[in-house]
Amino acid sequence: MTGKYCRAITIGGTIALLMGLAEACAQDGPRFPKPTMEQLSAEQQAVAAEVLKQSSAGLGGPYGMLIKSPELLKRYLMMTDYLRQKTSLPRRLNEMAILLEARLWDAQYEWWAHEPLARKAGLSDAVISDIREGKRPGAMQPDEAVVYDVVTELLNKRQLSDDTFGKAKQVLGEQQVVDLVAVAGFHVMVSANWITVSIVSSKAPFQWFSRMPQQRSIGLYLL
Repeated sequence: MTGKYCRAITIGGTIALLMGLAEACAQDGPRFPKPTMEQLSAEQQAVAAEVLKQSSAGLGGPYGMLIKSPELLKRYLMMTDYLRQKTSLPRRLNEMAILLEARLWDAQYEWWAHEPLARKAGLSDAVISDIREGKRPGAMQPDEAVVYDVVTELLNKRQLSDDTFGKAKQVLGEQQVVDLVAVAGFHVMVSANWITVSIVSSKAPFQWFSRMPQQRSIGLYLL
């Protein structure tokens, strides 16, 4: 069994678990029930076919919500594909940004999926451990320090200082800075989707860290 095939099985199983929990955790049933293809309009069916190419778990979870706005879902899938496969940001830095967002939002599911991906991409165990503990890593490479500063300023302080932007532009270049901001912001949007479909990490079967102070704990969609 090839590594690619094994990863596909693991990812598919993860999505199935999350979508099953989305339905199980809703008090009165899911807010957006998983639709059948027969219940969808022609426009929705066309987008649903694209979802099914990526998701072995079908149209549950956030897809059950986003399919209500098919043009949005279509563009959502395009953004997802870009940020996974075509971003200019090196995979190590892309995964580090996702881990930082996961930690700041207490997104247990996202951490579960992306910690091994970050490690495989070359992010050190020491950096991963410090992020998990909510600490600024003490042994970062220069580009990793830039990613840390940009993501934490944007998501924690809701600002980006001229000094931090200048360093980011110097180390990463303009396109990578844009892609870094995009991947951090995109995962916040996906977090909002999971909140809306009523998944919170207090109901998760695993806990990788305690909540950050004054942060709401959420479960984040993972692929």
